[in-house]
Amino acid sequence: MTSQPERHSQPARRAVLGTALGGAAAAALPGTAHAEEPMASPGAVGRPWKLRDAMTTDGAWARFLHDQDLRWTRLPTLWYEGPFLGDGQLGSMIYQEPGANQIRFTVQHGRVQDHRPEFGSGWGTCRLPVGHLTLEPAGTITAVDWRLSLWNAELTGTVTTTAGTLTLAALIHDEVLAVRVKATGGERAIWTFHPEEAISPRKISEAPPTGYTANPAWTTRTTSDGTEQVLQPLTGGGQTATAHRRTGDDLLLSVGHSHPSGTAAEADSLRNLRRAKSYSTLRSRHTDWWHAFYRKSFVSFPDQRLQSFHWIQLYKVASASRAGGPVMATSGPWLEPTPWPAVWWNLNVQLEYWLIHGFNHPELDSLATTLRQNQEQLIANVPDAYRADSSGIGRSSDMFANRGVGRPGTGAETGDLTWALHNVWLSYRHSMDKSLLRDTIYPVLRRAINYYLHFLTPGSDGKLHLPSTLSPEYPVVPPQDTNYDLALIRWGCQTLLDSAQLLGIEDELTPRWQEVLARLTPYPVDANGFMIGADTPYAQSHRHYSHLLMVYPLYLVNWDQPENRDLITKSLVHWHALTGAHRGYSYTGAASMYAMSGDGDTAITYLRKFFDPTTRYPCRANTHYTEAGPVIETPLSASQSLHDMFCQSWGGVIRVFPAVPSAWADLTLHNFRTEGAFLVSAVRKAGTTRFIRVKSLAGEPLKLRHGLTGHLTAVLDDGTPARTHDLGDGTLAIDLPRGREVLVHPGSRPDLSIAPVAVSEPGPAWGLP
Repeated sequence: MTSQPERHSQPARRAVLGTALGGAAAAALPGTAHAEEPMASPGAVGRPWKLRDAMTTDGAWARFLHDQDLRWTRLPTLWYEGPFLGDGQLGSMIYQEPGANQIRFTVQHGRVQDHRPEFGSGWGTCRLPVGHLTLEPAGTITAVDWRLSLWNAELTGTVTTTAGTLTLAALIHDEVLAVRVKATGGERAIWTFHPEEAISPRKISEAPPTGYTANPAWTTRTTSDGTEQVLQPLTGGGQTATAHRRTGDDLLLSVGHSHPSGTAAEADSLRNLRRAKSYSTLRSRHTDWWHAFYRKSFVSFPDQRLQSFHWIQLYKVASASRAGGPVMATSGPWLEPTPWPAVWWNLNVQLEYWLIHGFNHPELDSLATTLRQNQEQLIANVPDAYRADSSGIGRSSDMFANRGVGRPGTGAETGDLTWALHNVWLSYRHSMDKSLLRDTIYPVLRRAINYYLHFLTPGSDGKLHLPSTLSPEYPVVPPQDTNYDLALIRWGCQTLLDSAQLLGIEDELTPRWQEVLARLTPYPVDANGFMIGADTPYAQSHRHYSHLLMVYPLYLVNWDQPENRDLITKSLVHWHALTGAHRGYSYTGAASMYAMSGDGDTAITYLRKFFDPTTRYPCRANTHYTEAGPVIETPLSASQSLHDMFCQSWGGVIRVFPAVPSAWADLTLHNFRTEGAFLVSAVRKAGTTRFIRVKSLAGEPLKLRHGLTGHLTAVLDDGTPARTHDLGDGTLAIDLPRGREVLVHPGSRPDLSIAPVAVSEPGPAWGLP
């Protein structure tokens, strides 16, 4: 075994820290070849400019998203074929009731869980099923014609039967499922709610643990206004209540869950229905929310199938997550029988949230709010001896992060909280919201790294070593120095140093973090690249890229370090050379890593493997994904792979169109959010970038790798020249005050239109068209 020298050099650290710190424009950056100077062509001076955004009207958005909708011309029979609705808490999937001439609307909720931690996250604090509705027509179903409108977040269409037609519309808003069904001919709509047993969906794969007792049976009641309620008490305390009411053609249903209260859920579900009033009133509020939501960003590229997929993932994540709501479990709010009825922290939760940043939707970040709200539980998760200064979380937990973590030295998986905090750091970097840094990242990361510090010990080589820990999902446990944890320790210590400086904190642990960065053992590598850990090569197929975390998403070892390019390449090639265990996110991870290297054609080749039906675990008909059970993270990570081709922002540099596949000659980005809280708009036509516009939301230093050639103009929104530095390698440092915009382009001022691009690769709609 050989070891890779630590490559996170001091200049690289300064660059990252300088970006985070803000302050004056990059006038004194080391290595700058040119003095600060205004950059503008003579004809552009004094000429204010403004983007011409074609996506400003409801009509434009409705037309564009109409082309991305999911369609069904035959009845879906499985959860991964059917439409899905959600509002971040309540969720429903629509498909044929198994073995019956009926249509099932599942009713599940992200807050509904058991409360018996003594039985673990798989049984004791797992998510619990609620039930499902069935729509029972008079005649035999012969055809369907459904559309899931992304613009309205609404399912509409018809069900044709031997007796007539049912015309339906359905949506979820404010924790209410609303369905309107109009019957014609000899048809009629009969609805039945079927409560489901409050037992772990994990029962499909294993028996309950010893001592486990079933939850009590549900009871039903009818209120004075005709609302029917199903009340489900729980052995561990608390209650789930499902209320539904039918008025004319409208059916409204709501779910409440409370703990420890055994009655509050009952009142909550009724209150939700009273607030909804009718389908029409709820729909008005619902469409207002979604129409405002989509306008925050825009992307268009010429592959119709992938473009549609990309917009469906934005709809999906907004249906599954809202800040302040429950952190996404492995199946989001669409619970089905599964061995994974909880929140998984060793990859799933991290991949679920990456796409929200580029799409400019920080309001969807329930992961950050979950970690902020459950800091006491994170402390309770570590063994008693370490609770004075440490925090952690085990592999899986409930929505309150309730799961103990093992100790280094026992082969335990210990790095998952630190990796989740990297997601929260990304939320900070994309917003520059210091309250997030002060109240969540700094205190929780400090404790997460402290847990590691208890176990780092010097070896005979003078380096600090970590005793045995697990690289998530790899079957062999290294005797020490697992790369998964070494990467997270390095990232965590550097981030704590940067954060303390940002917050003006003189932390007594600063010397210790500096010592760890100086003395931590290098990453174990061999002839094939990064190993799993010391004396443990990557020698069998592995779906997870836990041993490559320093490359992606941490970027500690990256393509801007020429001395590391061969190591990155051979590690990536070797990871995928050993096939058999690869899954969908193995392909999305590889796509993002190749995008980092600027190789868009190889990136898209790997990404397309996820959509290849000949692979064992491809993307499903409705863009959901399944392995041994339904999991939500992989399709969402595929959208992030697309983002990594379109725009990257790591190491303090924004890279525009860094890895666009050569087949995609045209591409439009608008208000793509990057680290440093910038909004980037850019247009590519005939394979050439025509212009880049950057808006600063926080006044951070801007370093732009633009990919443009020829004489460049950089002009502020009022027409005055921007002050710039040429940093070489196609990168400009630009002085851009908070709230201002800069336009960068070659030659004379181009057409500044933001509009959809023409489709050059047609493809069928998602669903069952």
